[in-house]
Amino acid sequence: MSLWQLNEIVAATNGVASSMCADEIVGISIDTRDIVPSELFVAIKGEQFDGHDFVAQAIEKGAGAALVAKEWAQTASTDLPLIVVDDPLRALERLAVAARARTDAKIVAITGSVGKTSTKEAVRIGLECVGRTHASIRSFNNHWGVPLMLARMPKDTEFGVFEVGMNHANEIRPLVKLIRPHIAVVTNVGAVHLEHFDDVLGIAAAKAEIFEGLEPNGKVLLGADHDCLDALIDRASELEITSIATFGFDAEADISLHNVERVATGMRGDLRIGELTLQIRVPQFGAHAMSNAAAAISVGDALGLDVRVLADAMLEFIAPPGRGQIIKLNLAEGDAMLLDESFNANPVSMRAALGIVQGLSREHRKIGVLGDMLELGDSSPQLHEELEDAVLSAGFSKVILVGPLMDNLAQRLEGKLDTIHHASAEHVADLLTEELAPGDLVMVKGSKGTKLSPVVDQLRGRYS
Repeated sequence: MSLWQLNEIVAATNGVASSMCADEIVGISIDTRDIVPSELFVAIKGEQFDGHDFVAQAIEKGAGAALVAKEWAQTASTDLPLIVVDDPLRALERLAVAARARTDAKIVAITGSVGKTSTKEAVRIGLECVGRTHASIRSFNNHWGVPLMLARMPKDTEFGVFEVGMNHANEIRPLVKLIRPHIAVVTNVGAVHLEHFDDVLGIAAAKAEIFEGLEPNGKVLLGADHDCLDALIDRASELEITSIATFGFDAEADISLHNVERVATGMRGDLRIGELTLQIRVPQFGAHAMSNAAAAISVGDALGLDVRVLADAMLEFIAPPGRGQIIKLNLAEGDAMLLDESFNANPVSMRAALGIVQGLSREHRKIGVLGDMLELGDSSPQLHEELEDAVLSAGFSKVILVGPLMDNLAQRLEGKLDTIHHASAEHVADLLTEELAPGDLVMVKGSKGTKLSPVVDQLRGRYS
């Protein structure tokens, strides 16, 4: 199915086409590893790669055209199907603007310190039960991910769901002005990326940039369970946004969770929306999963949809890899369980994951593999030390701490818990292989830079 006509792309990007064979483009890619025939390859230049180095490979794999920089095209082969522009990334942004302008879809933008991707998935799952839904994949939420996801949005989309990330001020502002959402969601604000901000209120101000791209009469939905809620409400009010609703565990939230409990298959609880009470079930462990589901149902309510449909859809809200997925490890003498939280970590999400482990009763051992929490600035040593009580309360028999920053926690745990500290994750999978026994529960969590995801991959490979 055609996504774009070639002439539409040329017009939107202010490009010049040469040596074209195809009239239709079925998709857009910046990665030759996943490109499919008749897609447009966009040659973005990044800090560690230059997409122009892969143009020929993209064409060989069937790309219908490549969006390239004029400077590069001057020395390129003249028989390559190219759309030549001044700057491919800026051209991708212009294509994103065109994609947004041509659709009548209701658009949702989501940000927050913790839970952006999981909430985006919950919203996607709910809206897919109602109409044609386009959503960001993985964590494509930055200066190239957002325009790429917008440019991929089909014209007949009914609902669009976009994740927006940041680690500095003034990063969300240009992205949300591309998205132009009808609904802006902020899941929470916490001590994340502190090395780039004076305090948590600075993070809240940066998250609040998402309000600035809201469409006229747009709506704001705010997670209620954090200390910066009032700051977000104040900023939305300054922008004369009149439709502001809160969701979460706070009893005073407009859409509030009650009677939440863990059951054999995940979590369940009641969600009150005005006079209506819905029972929701989520096949994940942890209170945060219920908050994500509440956000999704709140979006449906803000859009005037049947919230019962979205509540039922949460039965399909399964944790994605790295974000709470539970994996069975098939040992020779029996099974062990792996709780994969390896995608990223900060003080808020680390405590949430430790709370999940605490709530999981086990006859056998709990083993924690905890990696450095990065980008916390001068507060980093203290924030690692302050995990002590949460780690001890989780009920671990042993913890393996990974990374130089975790040495701060290792010192606090000395004499209180069987603790091993490694400077890197290089040999952690081998260590676990020696340790694992049937019935064990292993939880793995750390920032991306700690490289704990490969540990999970190795364990899956050995015990699949």
